[in-house]
Amino acid sequence: MKSQSGISYSNTAVAATPKHLLQFAVDQRYDDYTSVDHAVWRFIMRQNVFFLKEYAHKVYFKGLLNTGISFERIPRIEEMNDILAKIEWGAVAVDGFIPPAAFMEFQAYKVLVIACDMRQIHHIEYTPAPDIVHEAAGHAPIIVDREYSNYLQRFGEVGAKAMSSKKDFELYQAIRHLSILKERPNADPKEVDVATKLVEHRQKNLGEPSEMALLSRLHWWTVEYGLIGTMENPKIYGAG
Repeated sequence: MKSQSGISYSNTAVAATPKHLLQFAVDQRYDDYTSVDHAVWRFIMRQNVFFLKEYAHKVYFKGLLNTGISFERIPRIEEMNDILAKIEWGAVAVDGFIPPAAFMEFQAYKVLVIACDMRQIHHIEYTPAPDIVHEAAGHAPIIVDREYSNYLQRFGEVGAKAMSSKKDFELYQAIRHLSILKERPNADPKEVDVATKLVEHRQKNLGEPSEMALLSRLHWWTVEYGLIGTMENPKIYGAG
C-alpha cells in the first residue's frame, strides 16, 4: 500500500516512522528520468563493479550483489524497500538535502533517505548534491552488513538528540543552496561563485562547534568516507 506521496507503508520501518519525519518524503517521479539518466546509472554501476571489487571492503561488494539492485536502470523506491525490508530497514525519497537532525532521526528509525535526483552527465564521477547513485548504490549495499547497519542506527539515535546552533542551520542552508545551483543546467557561474564564497565564509565562522557539528564530522569520515584496514592497504568502508 502506498500513499499519494509515494511512501511505502507496506515496509515495516517506514510505517513506524513518525509523521513529523515523513513530511520530508516526496514522490520519486520515476517517469521523469530520461534515457540519459538511465545510461549514466548503467555506466556508474559498471565502473563500480570494476573498481570496488579491488578497493572496497568485501562487505560492500557482497552487499551490492545481494541487494539485487539493477545495474541496467535506476531503481524504484518501492524496489529499494523490498530489498531493505530483508534487513528490517526501509527507504523514503526526499528532495536533496534535509535538515541534519531529521536525517539523523530517520537513521534512528532505520529508514534510508534517498535523494532521487540524478546527477548530470558532466558530474558523472562526483556530484556536489545528494543523488540516487550515492544513496541507492552507495548506502544501501553496505548497510546489508549487520555490524555497519547497527552502527548507523545507533549514530542516528545519538545524532537526533544532539544540540545544534543557529550557525549550523545557516551553513546547512548555504550548502543546500550551493548544491542546487551546481546541479542546475546552465547555472550562472557568478551566482555559483557567490554561493561558494558564502559557504566558505560560514564554515570559517562557525565558532565553537556544536554537538551536531562534531557528530557531522564523525559521520562524514565514517559513514560517508570511512576507510578500514591497514595504512598500507586501506579499503573503502563508507558510502561516499
